[in-house]
Amino acid sequence: MREVFHQSLEDVQSRLVEIAELVTIAMDKASTAFEKSNVALAEEVIEADIIIDEKAVALDELAIEILARQQPVARDLRIVVSALRMSASLERMGDIAEHVAQLVRMRFPERVVPHGLKATFTKMGELDVAAARTLTELLRSEDLALAEEIREIDDQIDALHVSVFEKVLSDSWDHEASATVDATLASRFHERFGDHAVSVAKKVVYLATGDWATHDQEIDTTGVADD
Repeated sequence: MREVFHQSLEDVQSRLVEIAELVTIAMDKASTAFEKSNVALAEEVIEADIIIDEKAVALDELAIEILARQQPVARDLRIVVSALRMSASLERMGDIAEHVAQLVRMRFPERVVPHGLKATFTKMGELDVAAARTLTELLRSEDLALAEEIREIDDQIDALHVSVFEKVLSDSWDHEASATVDATLASRFHERFGDHAVSVAKKVVYLATGDWATHDQEIDTTGVADD
């Protein structure tokens, strides 16, 4: 029974990695669609989101079954409960990629944001994809140094997010209200995607160390988990 239990826990980890991989692909495609006003690619992201949702639901069902049948304690209980929370964050990251794609579809054949913000959003998309890829590797390898890399990437996304607001609020901004709303929404989507990546990374650190790392503190990767 113990061997079956550990196999179930390994299944939970592999499913988290799989969802993270799908989320990375979704944001990569959404960012490219956003940059190039590629509505066909945007449609791929929108249609594929149901797969992420289904896999997240299946993972939640597995975690709930483990709780009901195995009644785990200590670190094993933390793994299962954290998996439920990480699944929710990953599913939300998939939704955010879909939202970015929906903006592309809504404004096609026009660009979502004015040319002056193109470079900023291209960089935000690249950083979101980098955060998702690093998160996938963190879930796979449990190399806690990657958690700090994700936080550093998120800090860069946050700085770009602030720059977008400064731009649309500046006296030089002379675009229509729709462009202001689109730029604000798109920036918020990218910023929240990074925040969710940090949230999942913090939970991985918690599983390894037993301590919560806050966003305002350095992520401690030196702790040893208790059994």
